[in-house]
Amino acid sequence: MPPSTQQIDAPAARRHRRRLALQEQPPWLHQEVATRMLDRLSVIRLAPTMVLQSRPSLGGGDEGLRRHYPTATQLWVEPDDAVRQAWQQRLRRGWMQSMMDRLRGATPTELVADAPPGGAQLAWSNMELHAEADKPALVRRWHAGLAVDGCLMFSCLGPDSFIELRPLYAQEGWGPPAPDWVDMHDLGDLLVHAGFADPVMDQEHLRLTWKTPQDLLRDLRALGGNLAPARPAGLRGRRWHAALLQRLEALRGADGLLGLSVELVYGHAFKPQPRLKVAAQTEVSLDQMRAMVRGGGKH
Repeated sequence: MPPSTQQIDAPAARRHRRRLALQEQPPWLHQEVATRMLDRLSVIRLAPTMVLQSRPSLGGGDEGLRRHYPTATQLWVEPDDAVRQAWQQRLRRGWMQSMMDRLRGATPTELVADAPPGGAQLAWSNMELHAEADKPALVRRWHAGLAVDGCLMFSCLGPDSFIELRPLYAQEGWGPPAPDWVDMHDLGDLLVHAGFADPVMDQEHLRLTWKTPQDLLRDLRALGGNLAPARPAGLRGRRWHAALLQRLEALRGADGLLGLSVELVYGHAFKPQPRLKVAAQTEVSLDQMRAMVRGGGKH
């Protein structure tokens, strides 16, 4: 069964994505993860004519993808009308750069609400899936946008992220400090359920450190804040904020820094040839027949 769609507060996640879209730079962690994803492209042999970037405003990867695939069309997919309008204005402000790119032979960026079916050979999503309320729908959109034999690459937070905050919040009765992030094995099942083949999942653990509780809270807000549906509603006031700053001192390690764990999940999978259901009479479209012929008749 696909992961529950109730692990994320959808309106809060939408507000967070819009806040990120208005920033000049994505969160530093998103940029770091994008760099690590780009390093993983070397193990995948692709020569895409179109690269689908899902919600690129979440951060990083665009420049690296252009270096890897300089002749590929970069298709930015942003379903949120408000975010898309903000990025359209940025693209218009950069029209001179776009003209220079055309003169050098580089393909321009296209920004759309939804990807054309089966148009991309690579779908790229950086730090998006964990903060999506309807994960099955998002993965289905990735699948629909890919051509047969196209590859999906994505990254997201795993369940061990910020686990040190959970006992602190529980002791004070403050509710959950973060959603229950989905395990990588469940994400692999989600990919298979959506029609992807042979998903490969990997994880990496980091320890992030800060000098002060104020710095820690600022960065956590930049990374998305608390999107748990069960978090307390409303503002909690100065007294609660002061108590939180004091409790965060419990995270200070032997190095004198406040530390939190982050689990990064990476995955990639391919879109296989469509399987035909066996029946007494089976109808096959011309497009399906062509796809099976190109794939050596496997179905």
